[in-house]
Amino acid sequence: MVDLEEDLFGPRNEEYQRTPASSPLPPPNFSSPLRHPGNHSLRGNYGYSIWNVDKSFGGSSVPLKFQTGQNRGTQINERFVAELKLSHDEETLCHSCPPFQEPTEIACYSRSADGNVHYDDRCLRCFRYGVLEETGTDLNIGFEMFVEKREDTESSGFGDLLSCLRDTNIPLSNIHFVTFRNNLNKILGTVYNRSEAWEMGVHKRLGTVYLDVHKLPEGHQSERQRRMCYWGYSFEQLATDDCIHKANEVDCVVDANVEYCALIKTKLGAHRIIMGAEIDCYDISRDGKRRYIELKTCREIDSRTVNRFEKEKLLKFWIQSFLAGIPKIVCGFRDDDGKITRVEVMGTKEITQRVKQKNFWQGGVCLAFADRVLCWLYGTVKEDKDYVLRFVPGTNHLELLHLDCCPAVIDKHLELLI
Repeated sequence: MVDLEEDLFGPRNEEYQRTPASSPLPPPNFSSPLRHPGNHSLRGNYGYSIWNVDKSFGGSSVPLKFQTGQNRGTQINERFVAELKLSHDEETLCHSCPPFQEPTEIACYSRSADGNVHYDDRCLRCFRYGVLEETGTDLNIGFEMFVEKREDTESSGFGDLLSCLRDTNIPLSNIHFVTFRNNLNKILGTVYNRSEAWEMGVHKRLGTVYLDVHKLPEGHQSERQRRMCYWGYSFEQLATDDCIHKANEVDCVVDANVEYCALIKTKLGAHRIIMGAEIDCYDISRDGKRRYIELKTCREIDSRTVNRFEKEKLLKFWIQSFLAGIPKIVCGFRDDDGKITRVEVMGTKEITQRVKQKNFWQGGVCLAFADRVLCWLYGTVKEDKDYVLRFVPGTNHLELLHLDCCPAVIDKHLELLI
């Protein structure tokens, strides 16, 4: 049997956990940001990306910071607030890695198939060890019955997180950021990955910055793309005790809306963070503790693709697991037809050692970069103001833009806190 037990942090974080959420150091001194002297009269709509979709370029997204006028000059977008230039000095970031507190689960909630939210772990699934021996299993089974994620789930998800905080009476007086893990994944990954666009809402209220997930516009998905997306959900079912694949059928419908989310408290540098993280499954360790496991699928690799896998995929695997304190990742490798070729267990700690020799990336650099971003962001945004933080591929900076409104779920949350 493969040992899935491991402690990512151990006792060395105990002293750091007791330190206050403040820093003896002054705020970082960045160069004066470029600001537009005009008013901010352009209106924004929450729930929609503030990217301009230019159909003349095949529907590609075009950033709005610079717009070409009639005289072919460039005009600064009136929403523009500030920017943080991205340094390529990896060595400096490596030597300035901030401490990261061991993630601690403080609450949880489950979303059932009927869309109802419950403040318990009823939707958390148990890992099935038999999946480690799976080969040739067809992940396409059950695709015709697949229940895809509902459109309203993205917008209501942050409200569920905030509602869970209120239900468990978790104080936010000393919390700097409340977010989903997905937003932190984007920030940590950008130091090495400059090819993926992203944005998130930024809303500062009562000293706490709420980072809301923004979904960028996507084109129409082909059946092949939908099927490949399904393979990931299908493997999750295969790897848990919820559902057992048989020769030509599956005993239960795969529903992408069913999820279990853990609320995790941690600290990066001087900033205390509460984040929601969707959890795939768990296993019981020898000491009786419940340890979470991340489930992934990936196309089978060979000598031609192994470097790209370690440089790109393992970076994402590590960031997602490390942030939530998940010690093990179980990856189902599959062929182009969606059939499993093998299943591999990866230790989150071991991933960094695996890529270190090839100098592809360093976890400490990701943490140092994220600390720099959070310091800049928290010091730049104003109380009771709303923004969008985004990264545009091809640029060397993060960009902060004004928004004219706050998500209703945050306004409702603040009203109920009073």
